[in-house]
Amino acid sequence: MASGVFDLLHPGHLHFLREARKLGDELVVVVARDSTAKRNGKTLIFDEKERLKMVSELRVVDRAVLGHEGDIFRTVADLKPDIIALGFDQKFDPEEIERKSREIGINLKVARISRYTYSMASSSRIRERLLEEIEGNH
Repeated sequence: MASGVFDLLHPGHLHFLREARKLGDELVVVVARDSTAKRNGKTLIFDEKERLKMVSELRVVDRAVLGHEGDIFRTVADLKPDIIALGFDQKFDPEEIERKSREIGINLKVARISRYTYSMASSSRIRERLLEEIEGNH
């Protein structure tokens, strides 16, 4: 299982999902709900249905679902993954995820995926660059 907002798909997302796919037999991707993304300070361009469709269309993804609002462990309980892949910049504590998953009866491992080193491998950086381009053309 891998999860994220996936608002502006970029090479960093593709690296994350390719590496996550290598960890198991099937890759299920959880796309964050609009409310969850906004609560975590994200300004969205695409809504959750559009983001879900984009992720679903990626060849490396076996199945994509929308996450539950508010509680990631409801999604974990539904999907019962063997492995949760975290992006290098996702602010989750792997040990806490493993512990809380055990508390709900799911024994899983958490794997941290390496950073993809490319200047445009971050949604934030892409937004900054677009704004620079817009401001430069005025």
